Order: sequence, then structure tokens, then C-alpha cells
Amino acid sequence: MSELKAKIEKAAAAIRAKTNFSAPTGIILGTGLGAIASEIKTEAVIAYEDIPGFAKPTIFAHEGKLLFGTLAGKPVIAMQGRFHFYEGFSPEQVTFPVRVLNALGVNTLIVSNAAGGLNRYFEAGDLMIIDDHINMMGFNPLVGPNDDSLGPRFPDMSEPYSRELICAAESIALKEGIRAHRGVYIAVTGPNLETAAEYRMFITIGADAVGMSTVPEVLVAKHAGMRVFGISVITDMCIPDKLKPSDIKEIIKVASVAEPKLTRLISKLTAEI
Repeated sequence: MSELKAKIEKAAAAIRAKTNFSAPTGIILGTGLGAIASEIKTEAVIAYEDIPGFAKPTIFAHEGKLLFGTLAGKPVIAMQGRFHFYEGFSPEQVTFPVRVLNALGVNTLIVSNAAGGLNRYFEAGDLMIIDDHINMMGFNPLVGPNDDSLGPRFPDMSEPYSRELICAAESIALKEGIRAHRGVYIAVTGPNLETAAEYRMFITIGADAVGMSTVPEVLVAKHAGMRVFGISVITDMCIPDKLKPSDIKEIIKVASVAEPKLTRLISKLTAEI
């Protein structure tokens, strides 16, 4: 047994000692998007600090709790807060919770985040369904010895985000009157926001939104054979020739205003899974 698998089993065992709740769907709640947790009818809550191998988020908008309950009548396990590479966590620490969710039976992962808009047709407060991504983080959490029992050495990424779930989400958005685009998410390490020249480069290579998370978790989820759905809340616009200083408090505010739309979409999508 690899060291990583031993850590995963230890964490899963610690969770199982507190609850036997299981679910096929896992949800990662991004920056400023933790209020979805209020829609989950929880049966158990475990603090990250009580789970071996889990770090503790250092960002104020991330609660650091694992929630077990139902959303739209369907069982889910939700991460109320995630870890970022810029916080000083290793790639393994950032993605470890995804491994544990998979060990608990999760086979579909819903990932949300707050992102800057690069597409001129977007507006702050819009949602963007992620249909592909570009990894500009400078690292890959799959680098290193591979445990074949956790996933293949060379995982395929021809469909990183489930086309089936993308189509279902687009249909839900249309019926609900939710302004939701479809686009490419580019991930950078942060923590600084980018320069106008960097935004211009991202636009040139085909990105529609930029953020500092999600891609590492998606890589590990796909390595583990999980189905993935990703969605971004566009919290600010990053148009190079109209660039203005960004305020993280304003970004969180926009995310919280847009959150009811995100909650509605994810709840209805979860009901169909």
C-alpha cells in the first residue's frame, strides 16, 4: 500500500467513526460560496481539523467543515471551504479531500469557484459553466509515484468536465432564467491578481475566466475516475484595457449576491444526478 493510500484510508476511517452517511455526489464550495451549505439538510458535520491529513483553510471565506446531508432530496457530502496552493499547502494537501471523498463513495464531483471574467460578453454576477480548462499553475498534483489502485499513470483528459452534466445544467439555467455562459477556466497560482498583459495573454490563448483553484481537484478527480461538473461565479471583470484595482471584499460581495442563482442551479442539477 502506498503512503498516500494509507493516509486516505486513515482519514476515511476517522470519518466513518463519526458517521456512516454515504453519498454518490460531492460538492466543493468556493470562495464566498459557502452559503449553499444552508440548503443542505445536514445529518453530520465534521471539522477539517478532526480529520487526519486535512489541513485548515487560512482564508476567511472558507469555513473548513465537511457536511453530510441531503440537497434537493439527494444525499451529498459537501466541503465548506477548500485549500489553495497560494496558502502554502502542497499539491497533495490541496487535493487530498477529493481522494477522501472518493474513498467515501463519491463518484460525481461538483466544483464551484469565484473567478475573474475575461470574456467581454460576461458581466460580474454571471455564472460560467466550465467546459474545459487551462492549467497555468506551474504544477500538477499527479506528479510523483503513481498508485495504480487510485488511478492510471496517464489519465485521459479528453472530457475533463462531463458533457452530460454540462447539457443538464444549461437546460436548468434556461428554464430558471439564470444567465449562465459556457467557457474555459484558466487556473493560476495567485495570490496576486494578474497584470493587464497577463490577462491579455489569457484571452489570446482562449480563456474566458481566471481563478486560483479547481484545476488541481479536477485532475485528481479524473485520475480517480470521477465525473466532474464545474461552475464559476464571475465576481469581477478582467478586461485589459478597462482594468481597475480589485477589492477582495467587493469580490466576496458579488459572489454572495450571485449565490442564490448558483444554489438554485446546483440544487436542481443535484436532483437530476
